[in-house]
Amino acid sequence: MRSLVTGGAGFIGSHLVERLLADGEHVTVLDDLSTGRSRNLDHLIGRADVELRRGSVTDPAAVRQAMDGADRVYHLAAAVGVRLIVDSPLSSMRTNIHGTEMVLEAAHQSGAEVLLASTSEVYGKNTSDLLHEDADRVLGSPLVARWSYSAAKGLDEALAHAYWNELSLPVTIVRLFNTVGPRQSDQYGMVLPRLVGQALRGEALTVYGDGRQTRCFSYVSDVVEAMVALAGEPGAHGSAYNLGGAEEISMLDLARRILAVTGSPSPVDLVPYNLAYGPGFEDMRRRVPDNSRAHALIGYRPSTPLDTVIARVAEHLLDPRSAPSAAVT
Repeated sequence: MRSLVTGGAGFIGSHLVERLLADGEHVTVLDDLSTGRSRNLDHLIGRADVELRRGSVTDPAAVRQAMDGADRVYHLAAAVGVRLIVDSPLSSMRTNIHGTEMVLEAAHQSGAEVLLASTSEVYGKNTSDLLHEDADRVLGSPLVARWSYSAAKGLDEALAHAYWNELSLPVTIVRLFNTVGPRQSDQYGMVLPRLVGQALRGEALTVYGDGRQTRCFSYVSDVVEAMVALAGEPGAHGSAYNLGGAEEISMLDLARRILAVTGSPSPVDLVPYNLAYGPGFEDMRRRVPDNSRAHALIGYRPSTPLDTVIARVAEHLLDPRSAPSAAVT
């Protein structure tokens, strides 16, 4: 099996690449390193079963070349993170929309299967007890940058479904809910590594808003296992699958758990959204996944406890080997 992983130098992508290599696959990585990090793949440089290519999914030639010979494509390349979306909405939309179109078309031309990584952001402000895959999308104004990411990823899913429905492209969609773990950067607004880093440095943990907004965090290894299983399941084609954590927790309680796990004496400070992201920022009060569809098809059940996740993120941040080094060429 030969697989292409777009965004393979990213947090989730690099874990996926390792998982595929462990299965004996040949893996090609395409990443422009705009948000991915070369150090995530340093330990793979020189292996005969992995090819590292620096390039953008918005470049048709780069996508076609990386796709050559691939049986399956895991499309993870995207502009991600609240901070990046708010600060650079235009480039983010271009990457997320045009990049996905380039990948889908190249896969159609080459005959490769596709697994498209989408996001729980597509549900917007829907605060249902359990968000199932057919739940309504509740979005704010298209003039608010926060919702551009949700709109773009929703369009990505629509494109993928159209390729499956009209052109018979084998494509499966996964919606990821706050995936966390080692190698995740806090640079673009990812809450768990940001808070863990603050705790380890003895700084105040900055929780935005009133801290009562809730999320369900899922460990990257649990998610990667499910992605590989779904990619290999023909019955998954043409559908979307939630992949999220099992424990709902408020951001204030998350900060307290991090303090307990790390033993940090840091205080917790509440920071208004307008100071963190600027005027007009909107957030979701609640986001809880219904994982029953993925469980029914592949037996998906998130199993890594949150305290274990926090400890592993802290261990990674304290490891001097996580410092930058060689680049993907």
